[in-house]
Amino acid sequence: MSLRLVSLALALVVAAVRWGGAGQAPASNSVRFAVIGDNGTGARPQYEVADQMVRARARFPFDFVLMLGDNIYGGKSAQDFRLKFEEPYRALLAGGVRFYASLGNHDNPNERLYRLFNMDGKRFYTFTRSSVRFFALDSTYMSREQLGWLERELSSADERWKICFFHHPMYSSGARHGSDIELRQVLEPLFVRHHVNVVFAGHDHIYERINPQQGIYYFISGAAGQLRSENVRPTGLTAKAFMRDRHFMLVEVEADQLRFEAVSRTGEVVDSGILPRHPKGIE
Repeated sequence: MSLRLVSLALALVVAAVRWGGAGQAPASNSVRFAVIGDNGTGARPQYEVADQMVRARARFPFDFVLMLGDNIYGGKSAQDFRLKFEEPYRALLAGGVRFYASLGNHDNPNERLYRLFNMDGKRFYTFTRSSVRFFALDSTYMSREQLGWLERELSSADERWKICFFHHPMYSSGARHGSDIELRQVLEPLFVRHHVNVVFAGHDHIYERINPQQGIYYFISGAAGQLRSENVRPTGLTAKAFMRDRHFMLVEVEADQLRFEAVSRTGEVVDSGILPRHPKGIE
């Protein structure tokens, strides 16, 4: 057995005893998932984040992972998919965890055909878990077709929570990219009109929790493989930011609350909280 697998096994034993997350045992209607973005480098830090995800799952048994784009950097050969996805997340995949991908600007649209990304051949799609409807969007090519589809799907969704995930952030304090104003002008009216609760995006290689905007929570989680340190500028948008290391997120939705943690490559919880379905003062 490799040293990496031995260390993972030992960590799982410790984590099973030590709980420090969003709840000790999931309720029957609880929805638990992880979030990663800008991950597909194939480099050592990506593997180390993946190892921390395995450790975290022992105390926080999530069923699936949202991928926020830039899933496979560089080449797109079968070997690239193996080294940049299948190998880093092998333990999670073997444990039955499903990955739901969205496309980033470094992705090939043909990634939608890759079975383990669970996109069913579509650039944008939706799925439901209990009282939560998820919407994966292609923010690189925000076509009229996609906007029409999104309007129809949001308007017909009667789940208690609506969560959207995609690559480019509508709000961001990242110095390299920052807020995508054009995307915000197109999507925000739809999100507000149809009562979207939470939005996850990547692209900026940082962690940032945005102060609620028009009744919507926004998170940037774009450093599960890439990292751009010292890349947050003062904007007034930031509730919490972390840019010293790679990270991933853990999220639990239960009834009218969302619990979250942002966890670094070394296992440090760098942000956490409990959010009501509607920010204070918003109904």
